[in-house]
Amino acid sequence: MSAVSRETSERLATYAALLRQWNPKINLVSRATLEDLETRHIADSQQLFDLAPHPVQHWVDIGSGGGFPGLVIAICAMDSGSPQRVTLVESDQRKAAFLRTVIRETGAPAIVLAQRIEAIPAQQADVLSARALTDLSGLLEYAARHLMPEGICLFPKGATWQKEIDAARAQWRFDLQSVSSLTDPDAVILKIKGIARV
Repeated sequence: MSAVSRETSERLATYAALLRQWNPKINLVSRATLEDLETRHIADSQQLFDLAPHPVQHWVDIGSGGGFPGLVIAICAMDSGSPQRVTLVESDQRKAAFLRTVIRETGAPAIVLAQRIEAIPAQQADVLSARALTDLSGLLEYAARHLMPEGICLFPKGATWQKEIDAARAQWRFDLQSVSSLTDPDAVILKIKGIARV
């Protein structure tokens, strides 16, 4: 994983502190994973930043929840200026309020759309990410609407990722590269482009 500046480390620490403070009230991540927040959520999200084809103009993270990976991406972007902007899509108003608080406290170059993914205008994303949102077929449906023709998707997936790919291929054609996760031996990040309906 690429090293980050001291300022970025401090901003990620601010984010982690806010998450621990808000989590008992709105359940941003499962309590069991809070102990290991820096690896399970922050480092897990950071690896997506390294897989993107920088420079990136617009990164869209759908179903952002507690901000993984989108908010981590936006904080990491402050070192390099890429992505130039990050859009976090989160329909839960309380989670959206949390995301806005972290953006304000860290100065991250991100905005929050507190609406359903289906309801927002097409986003023209260069990179589209989603973590623990829905199965791959559902993610590709969103990607078909919100991704630029040349854009790429980065989707972290757990142990059943191959089954999801097989199921998705019934409806979709796409170019796929699976990259082993640095934080979980059973997980991968699916790097997908060239999405078209079968």
